[in-house]
Amino acid sequence: MSAVAKRTWTPAEYLAMERASEEKHEYLDGEIHLMSGASRNHNVVMANTLASLHAQLRQRPCVVFPSDMRVKVSETWTYTYPDISVVCDPPELEDTFLDTLLNPTLIIEVLSPSTESYDRGRKFQHYRALPSLREYLLISQDEARIEHYVRQANDEWLLSDAVGLDATLDLNSIGCYLALADVYEKVTYETE
Repeated sequence: MSAVAKRTWTPAEYLAMERASEEKHEYLDGEIHLMSGASRNHNVVMANTLASLHAQLRQRPCVVFPSDMRVKVSETWTYTYPDISVVCDPPELEDTFLDTLLNPTLIIEVLSPSTESYDRGRKFQHYRALPSLREYLLISQDEARIEHYVRQANDEWLLSDAVGLDATLDLNSIGCYLALADVYEKVTYETE
């Protein structure tokens, strides 16, 4: 991500600019950052994951959102576009535009070389400030591996890994599972 301009933007200025833009930008510490494009594997992994969760949640009150649903972390005045977000309570939206979710239950990011350190570090730090967030997934696009963070009763986060195409991951906060064979279906890996 690169900063759009070296100036401080207010949240209202950001939202006005973002809603008029054809590109997506994230808002962090008063700066606006242009989001980069995604690779084929990133898109396949994201689509497979979204499809799996959507199919499991069709007859339930949870809603799965793709990467066009912006999430606001009110506690840190951050606006992001997770690859996938799920809300199981009635969705709380920032305003009448209905394009900014305030209460995700689960957030999923597909790791990219350009954003991996941000997704693991500062972005996850912001997400942890969301009182509604119960689980956070980091999905590799380069190997069959999902890192699964679960909020504990004491507000600590417990990490477990699901590795290999035979692995399955339970998402207790939304009553779903992810089979890595489904997540990585049609993903191709470069050979060296």
